[in-house]
Amino acid sequence: MKASASPARSSPRTPAAPALAGALSSPDAAFAQSPLGQALMHVLATGSASQRQIADYLLRNQMRVTALGIEELADSCRVSTATISRFARDIGQRNYSAMRSAMAETLQALLQPVDKLRHTIERRARATSPVTESLEYAAANIAATSGALALPDMHAVVRHLTLAQVVYVMGFGLSSNLAGMLVQHLQPFCPHVVEVVGIGGSEVAAGHLVNLTASDVLVVISFPRYTLDCIGLANFARDRGARIVALTDSPASPLAELADHALYAQSTHPVLPSSASAALAMIEALAVALMVSNKDNVEKAARLSEVIAAYLYGGEHGVQGPRKTAVKQRKAVHKKQSL
Repeated sequence: MKASASPARSSPRTPAAPALAGALSSPDAAFAQSPLGQALMHVLATGSASQRQIADYLLRNQMRVTALGIEELADSCRVSTATISRFARDIGQRNYSAMRSAMAETLQALLQPVDKLRHTIERRARATSPVTESLEYAAANIAATSGALALPDMHAVVRHLTLAQVVYVMGFGLSSNLAGMLVQHLQPFCPHVVEVVGIGGSEVAAGHLVNLTASDVLVVISFPRYTLDCIGLANFARDRGARIVALTDSPASPLAELADHALYAQSTHPVLPSSASAALAMIEALAVALMVSNKDNVEKAARLSEVIAAYLYGGEHGVQGPRKTAVKQRKAVHKKQSL
């Protein structure tokens, strides 16, 4: 995951353009920061429907595109070869072959460490089970996400959360579980936190957001496959002037251009549509950053621990721990013997 610098709050907003912060970074995020990637991001934000479709495919499938002929790319994007050729010229390339060569050169310069890691995992996976392969991808996603994280931008997100009148957290489908986890982490340290979706659907989410103001922050979480409701409600929040923080997978995500800050968690997986391991790790990292951001939060954490301690295993009101239970049993035996 990677945090982006805040774009100017003008309409339309330009896609977030975070700076790389490590040799091992998210492939999508790294490619998007190259000159070619920036040209594709511009088309993704401002181009026609067919141009956006091509740009999106190129941003998400950089390695694959370097091996595709123009007919194969046209089939993948569901456009004509003539449209592909015009697209290449529109972004400053002589023709499709030149665009493909430019992509290969960009990947060679920027993504060699990530590509090497990915191929290493794939080679090892041939001799291992799908379970091991899945765990390998989870570890690689977290490593790439950590390598691309820009700490100053993460701290900017923490400041917005601290100053917000209300923090709204929204995620649909599998992302709703991530939203619930983030809400639990934020509640002790933010004055008012609202889980937008909860057990309801779009109507419940819209009802929660109807009173949203420019003093609030909306944290919106979405990974492939993106839900239309999530994007639509994020647009509504943007129009209301609220600060938007997106937790998503790539600068090519439809949420990236809507957000004031985009936090990128790599979600590559060989079987699932996306992996949530890096997203969960970043939620925990964000919670820690918030907790240690000021002394008041440290004190709040201490008070919270004191309050709930009595209700945990071995506590005053919780299930008795083995040692405490044994002590009580011995006392009961001694009391009977003395009678």
